[in-house]
Amino acid sequence: MDRELSSSELKKLQSTKALITLLSKESINIERTLRYLDYERKLIKLQIEVIKLQTWAIQNNERIIVIFEGRDAAGKGGAIRRIAERINPRNIRIVALQKPTEDEQTQWYFQRYIQQFPKAGEMVLFNRSWYNRAVLEPVNGFCTDQQYKMFMGQVNEFERMILESGIHLVKIYMSISKKEQAKRFEELKSDPLKQWKMSPVDERAQELWDDYTKYKQAMFDVTNTDKSSWKVIKANRKTEARINAINYLLKMIPYDKDIKI
Repeated sequence: MDRELSSSELKKLQSTKALITLLSKESINIERTLRYLDYERKLIKLQIEVIKLQTWAIQNNERIIVIFEGRDAAGKGGAIRRIAERINPRNIRIVALQKPTEDEQTQWYFQRYIQQFPKAGEMVLFNRSWYNRAVLEPVNGFCTDQQYKMFMGQVNEFERMILESGIHLVKIYMSISKKEQAKRFEELKSDPLKQWKMSPVDERAQELWDDYTKYKQAMFDVTNTDKSSWKVIKANRKTEARINAINYLLKMIPYDKDIKI
């Protein structure tokens, strides 16, 4: 580090959290530690607003759906955890559905997602959603071309009905570069606590990068509507992506910012 620290930065570095952060790394990086402390400060402020949002939703019987889409290892789960970690767990659900069962495969495609929709006063965060059929499924051969086209023809009407029923719908796409995805995959493979996250679909993600890009763009072209738009969050830096995702959620829901919590 080739600059002199300010008095406020020195004060930050004297905190217990700063010392833990510094000592937890193999090499001491003061700039990175300061960035992390700023991130933590911003995150806490935003999480207080998320508590207000939840309080408002509970008191007014509001229903909220937030869907997180993005390539494998884009940071969807991390952003979701930061939204959910400080609020009342009884009024929030995180949904990450497994592959459809045999019975679910015979149902209308949207049916198993509808079963996860929020009740009054509840927020549901989807880690991947019905948009599996827009990108992941056609790229990996998990649906037919006819099923894909049917989905693309129905999804905007489906979301129109969601909105007209009074449910708040927020759509976030976490976007990372091919190089960053490769880096994160290597980190997952080398971490015994995270190796379970790598799936056969993940293993082929780099090879099929261009196919994912093609279907992702088609998804945006069709489903980024005035009433149900997408927010693309640049996610190469996880901390910035989480802050931006929470900021966008708070911006999109007209909650009472002065509500007492």
